[in-house]
Amino acid sequence: MYISLSWRNIWRNKKRTIIVASSVFFAVILSAVMRSAQLGSYSYMIDSSAKLFTGYLQIQGEDYWEKRSLDESIFIDKKSMDTISRIPYVTHLTPRLEAFALVSYETTTKVSQVIGIDPILEDEITEVKEKLKKGRYLTKDSQGLLIGSGLAEMLKSDVGDSIVIYGQGYHGQIAAAIVPISGILKLPFKAMDNAMILLPLTLAQEIFSCEKRITSLPILIDEIQHLEEVNESVTKLLSEGQKTMLWNEMLPDLEQNIEVDNVSGIIMLAILYIVIAFGVFGTVMMMVSERAKEFAILISVGMRRRRLLLVLALETFLVSFVGVVAGIVGSIPIIFYLVHNPINLSGEMAELYEQLSIEPILNFSAQPSIFIYQALVVLMIAVVTIVYPLLFVKRLDPAKTIRG
Repeated sequence: MYISLSWRNIWRNKKRTIIVASSVFFAVILSAVMRSAQLGSYSYMIDSSAKLFTGYLQIQGEDYWEKRSLDESIFIDKKSMDTISRIPYVTHLTPRLEAFALVSYETTTKVSQVIGIDPILEDEITEVKEKLKKGRYLTKDSQGLLIGSGLAEMLKSDVGDSIVIYGQGYHGQIAAAIVPISGILKLPFKAMDNAMILLPLTLAQEIFSCEKRITSLPILIDEIQHLEEVNESVTKLLSEGQKTMLWNEMLPDLEQNIEVDNVSGIIMLAILYIVIAFGVFGTVMMMVSERAKEFAILISVGMRRRRLLLVLALETFLVSFVGVVAGIVGSIPIIFYLVHNPINLSGEMAELYEQLSIEPILNFSAQPSIFIYQALVVLMIAVVTIVYPLLFVKRLDPAKTIRG
């Protein structure tokens, strides 16, 4: 009966009800889209960096991250790799041998990052084959290399030309080789495109005298919330001199940027919620003031105050509930559209993303928690605004109000 009475009351003044519900409706949509953009961009940043660089975690030598030396390379046999790949939540892994060397073509010499990869496993993670601009992709037995288009342009080289690689190998041995260019890659970041060469892992191990050794084994998992569990399982399989590092340990700048942005986003949402609260409170206050005589008459004819308070509380809740439900229904198609059609960034924002070695794309998230949290917060605001009409009715003097 009380719910039915409250529902009828809120539609006695349709314009007022529509205004309150609309303010809640647009607030839920705006807050859901804002939070979706935040969580989506964080997830994309981490996933993108994990795929291109570090993995969500990786196995490496005890001092490799500090020294970045081939002397800190490790040996992991195929059986151990297969065991790691069968750990729950692990989706991909790829062995890499990373080194820096001088690369030359004719009279031009540049410093380059030379990475030995397993062509099949690497493509499963980084989709490097799709970035092939010219030439052919590598196989395990290839004797050629892939070069970033920017570096190829600096060296004034092309597919078929032979590049001289000169550097330091394992335990100070000289690493020198002449390797033909099999293909040219268009890599997503300028820094990578201007300074990266990819070799088949076996060829890189031969050049740098690191037979059957690697510098890291990046590992990808299905969901970041499983990271600690996977890390514990991987750690149990490590040999002496090996350790695991998590993505946030290897990319502290990225983690710090995410934390700072998350705090600023929460502050913006808090400001939005405060605006919503004042809007709903103002409307409720106006609604109660307009109906003061009505409340006084009801109390005078014998209606108990607690029942009147219950009806008012239900009215406020129902108006907010209508706005929340409409907001969730309205935000779902918007967010799902944005999830499948991410926004390409430009200008200063794009430059900021590229400084973090992330493609300048604004992704969105469709996690159910986004819709649930926004709805709960707005409903909590509605519950708080109920306090005013309760206090108003409790202090109401029927005789004075009717005479006034």
